[in-house]
Amino acid sequence: MPRASKRKSEPLSSSNAKASRVDSSTAASKKPLSKVDERIIGIFHNYANKSLEMIDPEGIEALCSDLGVDHTDVRILMFAWKLKAERQGYFTQDEWLRGLKALQVDTINKLKKALPNLEKEVWKPENFEDFYFYAFRYCLTEDKQKCIDIESVCLLIELVLGSKYKLLVESFTEYLKSQSDYKAINKDQWISFLRFCQEVSFPDLENYDIDQAWPVLLDNFVEWMRERQR
Repeated sequence: MPRASKRKSEPLSSSNAKASRVDSSTAASKKPLSKVDERIIGIFHNYANKSLEMIDPEGIEALCSDLGVDHTDVRILMFAWKLKAERQGYFTQDEWLRGLKALQVDTINKLKKALPNLEKEVWKPENFEDFYFYAFRYCLTEDKQKCIDIESVCLLIELVLGSKYKLLVESFTEYLKSQSDYKAINKDQWISFLRFCQEVSFPDLENYDIDQAWPVLLDNFVEWMRERQR
């Protein structure tokens, strides 16, 4: 094998020297991981796909099994919200570390015990709207996607609002499945439905004002409900 040719080292340019100083400064200022961070990252690697360097859907199912919850349980969506996960079905190491530190847990057993308190946190009025908006964004799985198909949005509404507005959610999802005007729901319609749940009396719908700035989708739903009640 031929020997590698020797090259004289070139002097650093001013920009290279500056970059070198920045890198050295960054490396010097980078603190070693705490014991808690090490434990949290250790848990992450138990579930992470090594080639992707993140927890993928298979890893999330394994996590759910260890937590004793179904992967379709709303608490898993709440957990994703706490992690501020950006991509549905995937958790990065940074998201995982941030979320578990916020929950103040560093073992799976502690995480399991933290889920009821997480649920209470999400249901607080100051948090729920953010969680509700997040749920829609989290389900936008394609680039530049702005709407969620009717079948998926019905499942999402039942998951997020079904326990609090059971009868309204059942009626609304029945309407969505029976109508043919809309193939998908956009963000404005999603947000407006939460306001509808909070402000409109149901099932009498007496205080629904069609002249207010409601989406046509909800006007049609109210008309559909009133026809059924005659």
